Amino acid sequence: MRKALITGITGQDGAYLAQLLLREGYEVYGLLRRSASAELIGERLRWLGVIDDVRLIDGDLSDLSSVLRIMAEVKPDEVYNLAAQSFVHASWQQPLLTGNITGIGAVNVLEAVRLVHPAARFYQASSSEMFGKIQAALQNETTPFYPRSPYAAAKLYAHWMTVNYRESFGLHCSSGILFNHESPLRGIEFVTRKVTDGVARIKLGLASELKLGNLDATRDWGHARDYVRAMWLMLQQETPDDYVVATGRTTSIRALCAMAFGYAGLDWTAYVHTSSDLLRPAEVDVLHGDATKARTTLGWAPTCTLEEMVAEMVEADLARHRARTATRPPTEALLAGG
Repeated sequence: MRKALITGITGQDGAYLAQLLLREGYEVYGLLRRSASAELIGERLRWLGVIDDVRLIDGDLSDLSSVLRIMAEVKPDEVYNLAAQSFVHASWQQPLLTGNITGIGAVNVLEAVRLVHPAARFYQASSSEMFGKIQAALQNETTPFYPRSPYAAAKLYAHWMTVNYRESFGLHCSSGILFNHESPLRGIEFVTRKVTDGVARIKLGLASELKLGNLDATRDWGHARDYVRAMWLMLQQETPDDYVVATGRTTSIRALCAMAFGYAGLDWTAYVHTSSDLLRPAEVDVLHGDATKARTTLGWAPTCTLEEMVAEMVEADLARHRARTATRPPTEALLAGG
C-alpha cells in the first residue's frame, strides 16, 4: 500500500485529495497544526466522510524539526504540500506570517524530503496569482511571473525553490500552477463562497445585501475535485515537471454573481453592493490559463462546468443555513452568522 503525506489536509484541496488517494488505495497521513478551534478541525474531511480513514499527525510547517520527525515517522511515497496562508487579501496585513508559512514552510518540507526520504515524490501547490500583472493574454508554463501580493510573492519563492531542489538534488519535485478552484468546501473568505453563501442567506431571509470589492476582476474558475486529480497525475509521471491547471474559460465576478443569484431566482443587482474596503491594494485584473501541457502530457481535463459548480455551491449553502436555522431560534442564528 502506497503512503501519502498531505500538508494542509484540513483545507479544501487537502480534503478532496485525501478522498481521491483513499479511493486509489493509499494510506493517507495529514500534517495537522492544532491552532484552530477543536470543533472545526477536520470539518471538511468529515463533510466528505473520510475523517476516520486518514491519520492526522501533529506538526507545524514553520518548525523544521517537526517536519523532519513526521517525514522519518511516515516515510511517504508521495508528499503533497498544500499548506499555506492562502487568503490573498490577508497577506497584506500579515506579510511575514505569509512568507514564513507559504514560502519558508514549503522549503522546510523540501529539506525534510531531501534529508530524510529523498525517494519520495513531492508536489508543490503553486498558484496562478504568481502571474499577477499578466505578461501574456493566456498564461502557461513559460509566461513570466509578476506577483502583485505578499501571498503571490511567497508562492513564487516556494515555486522556484521546488524547481531548484529538482535541478540541484535530483528530487522528483513537481509544481501545479493551479488557477482558481472552488467547491462547497471553499472558505467563506474567498469570493466564490462569499457569493454563494450570500445568495443562500438572502434567499432564506437571513440577509438583505452582499458587499463585494472589484466586480470587474475576471478569473479562470474550476472545481477543486478536478484539480486535485491533476496533482495526483503529476506525481505518477516518471519525469517531474511544472504544469498549469486551468479550464481556459474566464468569468468576471459580476457574471459570477448573476449566475449564482440567477440559480436561486434572484436579481443580483438588487442585493450586491461594492465596498472600497474590500478592494486589494494591488489588483490582479485578469487570469486566464492555458492548460495544454496538462491535457497532452497528463491526460487531464476538467469534468465540472462553472455552472454546475456554482449550482452545487449554492445548494450546499442553502442546506447549511436551513439546517442551522432549523435547530436555533432565528434571532440566535442571525447573531451567530448562520
